[in-house]
Amino acid sequence: MKTSKGSYESEISKAITQWEKDFLGRGSVSVKTDILRDMIIVNLQGILTPAEYTVCKTKEGLLTIKKTRSELVESGIEDLKNIILTITGEKMKSFHTDISSRTGERLMVFKLFNDLEKNLFM
Repeated sequence: MKTSKGSYESEISKAITQWEKDFLGRGSVSVKTDILRDMIIVNLQGILTPAEYTVCKTKEGLLTIKKTRSELVESGIEDLKNIILTITGEKMKSFHTDISSRTGERLMVFKLFNDLEKNLFM
């Protein structure tokens, strides 16, 4: 039986939440994953701590939090690549991420070599 797109999305969300807890020490409040063509887009809500929100009130603080959080995630890129490969069977071509200091959300975009969405329905 073929796995559904929704099952893949749910499994990726759970795996990234667990990775956050194991690697970063805490998880986000909620995670939503969408598979779109050759991209896996992960939206993580509630990732900033109350202290980080306070630091983000200044431009210097905001840039510091963004840089630090980005470096933390990038240092775990091999784990993230393995999560995507294990769940989807697809290799990651590139990875893009950004964080909003205003909303406390992070977007992760995993760009794949193949069109996963198309392959799910073949």
